[in-house]
Amino acid sequence: MLPFTLVDRLRYILERQLIKGVHYQLLVVALFIALISLIGGWLAWPSSQADVPLADSVWWAFLRLTDPGYLGDDSGTWRRVISTVLTVVGYVLFMGTLVAIMTRWLISKMGVLEQGLTPVTINNHVVILGWTNRTIPLVQEIMDNAGGIQRLLKSLDTRRLRLVILSDIVDTERSQELRDTPGVGRRVKDIILRSGTPLHPEALHRVACLQAAVVMIPGRSQGGSTLVTGDMETIKALLTLHAQGQHSGQPLPYVVAEIEDVRKLNVMRRAYPGPLEIIASDAIVSRLMAQAILHPGLPEFYGEVMSVHDGNEIYLRSTVGCEGQTLAAIAARCPHAVLLGLVRRAGDISTTMLNAPTSERVQTGDSLVMLAREYEDADPTQDNELLARTWERKSQVNTSLIGADFSKKSVLILGWNRRLPALVHELATYGEQNFRLMMVSTLEADAQREELVQYSEKAQSVPCDHLQADFMAETTLRKILQTQWDSILLVSSDRLDSGEEADARAMVGYMAVDELLKERKHRPQLLLELSDPANEELVVRNRSESIISPMILSHLMAQIAQRRELGLVFEELFTVGGAEILYRDLSEYPMQSVNTFADLEAVAGLQGETALGLYRLTPDAEGRRLQLNPARDVPLKLQTGDELVILTTLPIGPGL
Repeated sequence: MLPFTLVDRLRYILERQLIKGVHYQLLVVALFIALISLIGGWLAWPSSQADVPLADSVWWAFLRLTDPGYLGDDSGTWRRVISTVLTVVGYVLFMGTLVAIMTRWLISKMGVLEQGLTPVTINNHVVILGWTNRTIPLVQEIMDNAGGIQRLLKSLDTRRLRLVILSDIVDTERSQELRDTPGVGRRVKDIILRSGTPLHPEALHRVACLQAAVVMIPGRSQGGSTLVTGDMETIKALLTLHAQGQHSGQPLPYVVAEIEDVRKLNVMRRAYPGPLEIIASDAIVSRLMAQAILHPGLPEFYGEVMSVHDGNEIYLRSTVGCEGQTLAAIAARCPHAVLLGLVRRAGDISTTMLNAPTSERVQTGDSLVMLAREYEDADPTQDNELLARTWERKSQVNTSLIGADFSKKSVLILGWNRRLPALVHELATYGEQNFRLMMVSTLEADAQREELVQYSEKAQSVPCDHLQADFMAETTLRKILQTQWDSILLVSSDRLDSGEEADARAMVGYMAVDELLKERKHRPQLLLELSDPANEELVVRNRSESIISPMILSHLMAQIAQRRELGLVFEELFTVGGAEILYRDLSEYPMQSVNTFADLEAVAGLQGETALGLYRLTPDAEGRRLQLNPARDVPLKLQTGDELVILTTLPIGPGL
């Protein structure tokens, strides 16, 4: 090993000082300036007047080093040479180095501030923990002026909505993505980005979770380690939030969290004893897909009712001032809304009464469930000059109408994701022998079976064939499609790195299937699941049905954040039996005197059902076939093939 030289040692010492920060860098520059001033003053001292002390000569050198304006004041060749050298060195050392150090320090400080590492000091704000494919739709829901979050903040006497997002990356790209989001635009100034992940306690403190009005934890279905899933991150965040509340003595905030695996529901509740609502994404999406398979056309209903776009939504309204009144009297005062039923509270327990008879009287503490375009349209206390025609909805559903086709349905599933075992489990609740499934995926067939076995006994009881193949290969796909299928489901894979890649594969697969089936007289139902909300506009509405799970889950999260009871309403609508949305042929009802939607409501009410709208045979110019909550005084102009969208009550039990 070669011996260290003096230059090496000095260079090492200089490096160790410079990397300590701006204060040490300035100190090193100051030492160099002092040293050069001392050397320059000592060299110029012999040419000075006899009575000039060395200190004045050093000061003379320091002035030339720091200010070039003194260069013309010197006389004598030697002093001018020294003055010129000091001035040139001053340009490099004093001005150049000092400006460079200060500029780098300012840039680094600005970079630190832009990373969002400073804790926020606000109260009653909305917090989103994590940046996933649910975040942008969730921001749209929160920023919606007519949304429930706005009403929640008003109840807390908060005039201004402030949204804090905890993101793993905070940069200009994320900020620009928010600015380009429809419905956000200039309101991006109300959104605060903070850097970090929910796994780190300091990150939760950074977004002031304990001071928030509501904390939302969206799920992560793409990417990430298979050993550390999104559910584990969510549970860890809840544990940390609970510990911070105990340490500070502050009350725990209201949390709305998404969980992918419904089997971890009890674990999540144990992790957080505060107010908590849990959205089980795998169960919800699988229920939606199961009902879409049973009742083609329902995805368009979900797309309108469970998204931020223009259209109808489900609202919960207080019944204060309406106690003792019948549902018929309340419905008559809301001509621009459809009364679906009510939520009744008994102590700490709430139960849903959807499709309730119009003779039911409202009790104290009840909440009305309304389908309307605007929140104000669902006001049960409004004094409206245009009253809807009174009609009666019976308490018993006409059992002759419950004649749905329960013959065995054959379903082809192309692709694989972690929600498929939950879908098979959900299909089993409708009767294990009512479905015949075939799964085609690049995942090994044994691995597919193992996933079903690990999920539940019901999931493995449904007859299911497994094939390891790439459905993007035309020869393989053509061979599979030789079998007659009732429904073909194309799912967005969660094994790819991004939702864009997964959706691209699913959409191209849909186009390939559609091309091969174009000559078929009896086309099967094509159901497409997407995971990227940006692809919504690419879906051909009039030829396929699509479920964009992030948009639906984000809407659910925002709605439940405002009214916890809405979770019960959606659970009742999506599960087997009980209140259920159906599309029925008009020929099943006495339509002789039906001209308007008010007439249609009366006819459905006599059968013990609630009319919600129409599903047209012919789509409109935008490709939409669904007409929910149409004006009651406008002729419907019914055509053969149109279907009635109704809310009915089905018996609970297998084989539905």
